[in-house]
Amino acid sequence: MAISPDAPQPAADRPLRRDAQRNRDALLEAARAHFAEHGLHAPLEQIARQAQLAIGTLYRHFPTRLDLIQAVFTEKVRAWLEVAERAVAMEEAWQGFQLFAETMCALQAGDRGFADLASVRLPDSTSLEAAQTRIHDLGVEIVHRAQEQGSLRADVTPEDLAFVIWSHSRIAEATRGIAPVVWRRHLHLMLDAFRADRAHPLPEPPMTADQVYEAMVRLGGYDSCAGS
Repeated sequence: MAISPDAPQPAADRPLRRDAQRNRDALLEAARAHFAEHGLHAPLEQIARQAQLAIGTLYRHFPTRLDLIQAVFTEKVRAWLEVAERAVAMEEAWQGFQLFAETMCALQAGDRGFADLASVRLPDSTSLEAAQTRIHDLGVEIVHRAQEQGSLRADVTPEDLAFVIWSHSRIAEATRGIAPVVWRRHLHLMLDAFRADRAHPLPEPPMTADQVYEAMVRLGGYDSCAGS
């Protein structure tokens, strides 16, 4: 059945009133600051207080913590995805691998919330899931291309990138406000370890994709995010 152009639009498609939009923007600004400082489990009450709004107003805009997380980090995840698309298309596969790793770490640096997001797995069926899955798939391709060109050691698996993310998040947290870009030194030490011409036999096999997923879920404990 055709819909008249004059028919009322669904509520979800209607723009927010000016005051409601102002409240939403204030909540997002406060959430970005608090997540960056305290991570994804920052108290929602403090976020509402920083925005000078009641907690009920926060829940009207973002019924769950996950809704707020998704709204805050959509743009950063999109930026990471765009760089991953560029990296996988680079002629020199090692340069693509390095760009992917550096971007991943740069987005985390100074933002504990995004470091949490990169280090863990949120529950399925979030709006970020498709982008995160695409980033993972591009990361796999980036690794394989660099190995095919002989620049990345053959025993590296895409799952080994999780160690870069996990170690970087702790380094960035420890050095924040002291030496905020020293993470680049550690990253390039790690990148040297990934080079094919520096390879030595490793004492343990790599983690499986299922093991990495389980570890990321354990790190996050984000079953609680669906509620408060």
